[in-house]
Formats: sequence, structure tokens, C-alpha cells
Amino acid sequence: MPRTVWLLAAGTFVNMVVSVSFVYLFLYLTGPRGLGVREAGLLSGVGGIGLVMGNFTGGWYGDRFGHRRVLLAAATTSGLLLAAVPVLPTAALFLALPLCEYTSGVQRAANSALVAAVVPEGVRRPAFAVVRAAANGGFTVGPVLGALVATRFSYDWLYVADGLGSLGLACWTARVVPAHGVRRRAQSPRGARGVWPELLSRPAVLVLLAAIVVIDLVYRQQYSTFPLFLADHGLSTRLYGALLAINGGVLLCLELPTALALRRRSPLRVVGCGLLLVAAGYGALLLGAGAATAVAMMTLLTLGELLYKTTATAYVADQAPEHVQGRFQSLYAGASISGMVLAAPLGGAVYEAAPGLLWPLCAVLGAAAGVVVLAVGRLPTRRRGARYERQDVVGRSVEPTPGT
Repeated sequence: MPRTVWLLAAGTFVNMVVSVSFVYLFLYLTGPRGLGVREAGLLSGVGGIGLVMGNFTGGWYGDRFGHRRVLLAAATTSGLLLAAVPVLPTAALFLALPLCEYTSGVQRAANSALVAAVVPEGVRRPAFAVVRAAANGGFTVGPVLGALVATRFSYDWLYVADGLGSLGLACWTARVVPAHGVRRRAQSPRGARGVWPELLSRPAVLVLLAAIVVIDLVYRQQYSTFPLFLADHGLSTRLYGALLAINGGVLLCLELPTALALRRRSPLRVVGCGLLLVAAGYGALLLGAGAATAVAMMTLLTLGELLYKTTATAYVADQAPEHVQGRFQSLYAGASISGMVLAAPLGGAVYEAAPGLLWPLCAVLGAAAGVVVLAVGRLPTRRRGARYERQDVVGRSVEPTPGT
């Protein structure tokens, strides 16, 4: 694996340690900023839409201007805005915070495309696992430190630290991913097609993206309706925190070894099995509401995440022609966080109307997504053709090497 991947992972770890301001956003808005619950919810929702849109558009910018350049611009913009949040008037937050989320989404998509660009096909699953493990490790530490800073000092310092972390990531990336002869605009290779014709010629990728939207809607119920379900059945918030710790700990310890062990297995079969495990996790809740079923649910959910997230990211990267690598990664990145916008309102509406229906529905949707991905895995897979030139990580066109 290229040394650059390890260095990018190190930068991701440090950035994730301090990127916790969004965790305490609602408390910040309703506390020090004095907003009502409705206003804070509106601002949080608009920010979530900005994050999703940033993920969907970040790869387009990268294909056009170079993934490295876009990552640096997005991280710098996000850092400056976040660091300025404490001194902005409350009214300005309705513009600044959604813009922060948008640039964070662009940064996320650009980072995935950058990893895909610097790592050759065949070792991308371990590469993405390394970066995800670094992110999970940083986020395991970050919220604890964030709570300490917020309670001992001020919520404002969370935004200052978050902003400095993004600026630091930009400086670190500029150092570890050198720009050699950067052109202002990447040139599409001769005979290249647009992103939609390329997608239509790869039906397995389209099916996978649709399945990821469905499973993310199901998966993110753990952050919205699931804690409400626990509380309604007399289970404590402490148990919910312990369940999230199980999730983070298992991912941190097993994601990279699992990616290495399964790297030669059919990616769509691995993804399909992961989606079925997520479905089985919610199916476990049908056995009753208790600590044992909650632990079983989170364990199955985490094992499913372990299988599908890294593998699906790498599969989309491997299927993407180089001239649309960023846009393929953007489509996957946007699909993989679509639940941030959809899960809470849809799941909440079902839970309010018919509480007993939500978990069977989640299990059925997850199982359907898994079965469809397993079925499409039997279709012939189209690989990138040698007729395309390759583009390097900064947007320059280079001649294809033999065997690509």
C-alpha cells in the first residue's frame, strides 16, 4: 500500500479527534446561542442537506480541477468558517453552518477520490479500511474530549478546534500528496463518455447505489428511533452509550483485518452479506426489548457495517473510469449518508404511527437490499477499459500503463 495512504490516514485521525462540533450542535444552538428547539432543528436539518449536497458535488469538482486541489480548498474554507463561528452573530449562523456542512461534504468526497486515485486497483479495500479505521479511532476519542472542553471551558472552543483541525488537514495533505505540474483543469481522455453513460453501462453499480440508499435509511435508525425505543422500554441512556462503544470498538479492531482477509472475495457478495447482517440486527429486536436483544442488534449491525461499507466504497472506485472517478465517489458518498436526511423523519413517522411496524419494516428493507446486491453480483462486471487515459491525483492526464 502506498505510504501516502498511511500519511492520509494519520491526518484523518487527528482531524477526527477535533471534528466533534456537530455532535454538540443542538446543545450549542439551544444553549449558548439561545435558539428555540424548532429553530435549532431547522438549522440542523438544513446543515444535513448541505452535507449531502457537498458529498454529491465534491467529486465533480475533483474530476474538473483535481482531487487534491479540491480537498485543500474545501478543508481550508471549512476550517476558516468553523473557527469563525464563535464570533459570528446568531443570524449569520443560518448561512455559515450550512456552508460549513457543504464544504465538509465536498472534503469527504474529495478525500475518497484521492485515496482511490493514489491506490491501484486490487488493494483499495485495505486502503479504504485503513482510512476508515483512522476515522473511527479519532471519533472514538473525540466526543469524550469534546464533552470535557465544552463543560470545562466553552462550546466555542469546539468550533475553534474543529476549524484548526480542518486547516491542519489541508496543510498536511498539501505536504504528503505533492503536486507535480498541476494543471488548472483536468482534460477528459479521448473518446471518454460522461458519468451517466458510464453508469448506465455498469448496472451493478447503479443497483449497489440504490441498495446503499435503502440500507443507510435502515442503518441510521440506530441514531434516531432506536434510542427512543430503548427509553420507551425503560432501558437507560448509559446502555445506549455502551452499545455505541461496542460499534466503535469492533470497527476499530476488526475492519482492517477483515478487509485484508476478504480482499480476494467477490465484493458484491461481501456487500450483500453485510446488508443481510444489518437486516438481521433489526430483526433481533423482534425477539423483545431488553439489554440482550439490544446487544445482539448492535453486534449484528456492526458486523454488517464491517462487511459492506469499505467493500462498497472500493468496488465503486474499481468500477469507475479514471476520468469520472470523483463523480463515482461522489455518488457513493452521497448515497452512503442519505440516511442523515431521510432516516429520522421517515423512521420517526413510522414509529409514531405504528411502533411495532418499524423494526419488521427495517428488517425487510435491509434483507431486500442484500438479496438484490447478491443477485446482481452474478452479472458480468465491466472493468475499466485500456482505451482510456488515466488521470493522476492532481488532475493531469497521463498515458495508460500496460495491463490497465
